[in-house]
Amino acid sequence: MKRAERTYRDYAETARWKSFRVKVETSDLYIRAGSDLSERAERVVRGLRDRIFEHIDRQNEFLTSYAPVERLAGCPPVIDMMYDASGRAGVGPMAAVAGAVAECTGRELLSFTDELIVENGGDIWMMTAAPASIRIYPGGHHFDAVSIRISPDRTPCGICTSSARIGLSFSFGAADAATVIAPGAALADAIATETCNRVKSEEDMEAAARFAMERGARGVVIIYRDRLAAQGDVELADLHGEQA
Repeated sequence: MKRAERTYRDYAETARWKSFRVKVETSDLYIRAGSDLSERAERVVRGLRDRIFEHIDRQNEFLTSYAPVERLAGCPPVIDMMYDASGRAGVGPMAAVAGAVAECTGRELLSFTDELIVENGGDIWMMTAAPASIRIYPGGHHFDAVSIRISPDRTPCGICTSSARIGLSFSFGAADAATVIAPGAALADAIATETCNRVKSEEDMEAAARFAMERGARGVVIIYRDRLAAQGDVELADLHGEQA
């Protein structure tokens, strides 16, 4: 497995977006908003990381388990979000951490901008007022990239990708990419993890996509070698069109 260099990030300013990076230790977020909210976002991310590590001190299994763990009482919202996503997808709570941080950061910043996209290691939470296209990069095995169009009436939503080929996260599967669209990014992250886990061959793609839909996805795209499967509310877009 290899780490994908984040060359897909575009920091050019447009009439619609101000783009900025927020890096706090191992958390590396790319945010597009109506104005530069980087200082506020950094404070939010630091606070979220503190809550997550405090909870890991209470329950080490929260960090290490590949399956849902017993929910402890008195948890902050980011932890409850991870518990919920873990239980629905049948994976460990940390399978939802990148999506949860993206979602909680986005919800905190939304009071200061009309539109917002928060990407955290390929996991996205977004709220838009106009259509936007999101690209999936499966590592170039057969597809260089795939673009999906998200209309504003489908936001807020999470769009998260798990890959057996790219990134540092462990996967039991073999999919080049399993991308899930769900009402929240924590849930999309957890479902994408288990969807990718279930793809060992081309024959597994349909069942894995069906699993994602049954667990709360609005749409799912699975790429395995030269095959692409999609279910649910997925609108493939022109790869050369405007990207969010």
